[in-house]
Amino acid sequence: MALKKGDILDEFKRYQHACGLVVKVMGGGEGFEKIVCCGHDLTEEDLVPDVVTVRGRKKGNLPPAVVLDEKKLHPNSCGLRVMIIDGGAGFTEIRCCGHSLTASSMKELTYGQLRGPEPGQNAPPGTA
Repeated sequence: MALKKGDILDEFKRYQHACGLVVKVMGGGEGFEKIVCCGHDLTEEDLVPDVVTVRGRKKGNLPPAVVLDEKKLHPNSCGLRVMIIDGGAGFTEIRCCGHSLTASSMKELTYGQLRGPEPGQNAPPGTA
């Protein structure tokens, strides 16, 4: 089953006593197979139209707003990128294109830094 950008999977849809993992697809997803969390397989059956605020979601090692990026480890894959929205204490892996994405697939976000090299000065230092 393929996922598309904007899809949201919520563990609480079928497993109310789990950690309540919620992920949002940021890109890719044609080779998506499943997400394994708390011993459950999350599939297309766990798609929800919107994030529902529910008490009892348990956060794990993956903090909210972290992006897991398949391309980081597998450049020839479909490039699934998902953002952890909430929960995740029981997160094990995401299976996509025959690969396993774990916490090691985390994309580091650095705020306040330019994407390219620092621009050089266009004038010699001195007084203005």
